[in-house]
Amino acid sequence: MTVTNSYNRQPTKLDYASPTQFKFGIIKLPKVEYFCTAANIPGITLGNANQPTPLKDIPIPGDKLDYDTLNISFLVDENLENYREIHGWLTGLGFPKDYSQFRDLQGAGSDRYPTTQNVGLSKELGQVKKAVQDDGGLYSDATLFVLTSKNTNNIEVRFRDIYPVSLSGLDYNQQANDVDYLTASVTFSYKIYEFATSQGSNTTETTS
Repeated sequence: MTVTNSYNRQPTKLDYASPTQFKFGIIKLPKVEYFCTAANIPGITLGNANQPTPLKDIPIPGDKLDYDTLNISFLVDENLENYREIHGWLTGLGFPKDYSQFRDLQGAGSDRYPTTQNVGLSKELGQVKKAVQDDGGLYSDATLFVLTSKNTNNIEVRFRDIYPVSLSGLDYNQQANDVDYLTASVTFSYKIYEFATSQGSNTTETTS
C-alpha cells in the first residue's frame, strides 16, 4: 500500500552511510578476509523488452537481471599467503597443467559442505554405485557486513556461489620513494546476492 500521508513519509534514520564502515567475510579465503581493504555492493540491471506497435515500440520491463561483478581489494601479506589462496583457486578452476588440479579443487569442497562427500553413493545392499563428485570446492559464499555509526552489524549483503574470474598482478619497484605496501584486487562472479538485516544474533532476509 502506498503511503500518502506526508508525515509518515519522513525518514526515520538520518545518519549517512560511511564507505569505511564495513567488514567482508568469505568462507574459502580467511586470509583475504582479514586483510580486505575495499569491497562493493554490485549494481544490477534489468533488461528491456519492446512491444511492437504500428508507431513507436513501447518499452516494457524485462524478466532477467544482470548482476555486476563483486570486486574486492586487500593488502598482501609478506608470505603472499592471501594472494596464493586466490591464485590456487583460479588455478584449480582453469587447470593449466593437468586435470588433477581441477579434481583437487573439487575435493576441497569438504571445507564448505562437510556432508556432501561421495554424493550419490548408495549404501543399500546390492545397490553400490559410483559416487558423484560434488562441486562444493568450486564455489564459496561471502558476506559484506555494513556497519552502523557505532560499528555494529546493520545490514548483511549475502553472496551465493561466488568464484574468482580475475586477479591483479603484483608490481615490485626498488625505486619507490616511500614504502607503499602491495595491494591486490580480485573480481568475483556469483549466482545472486540478497540483503538481510541484523537483529542481535538473528538475521532477517529482506527484499528491499
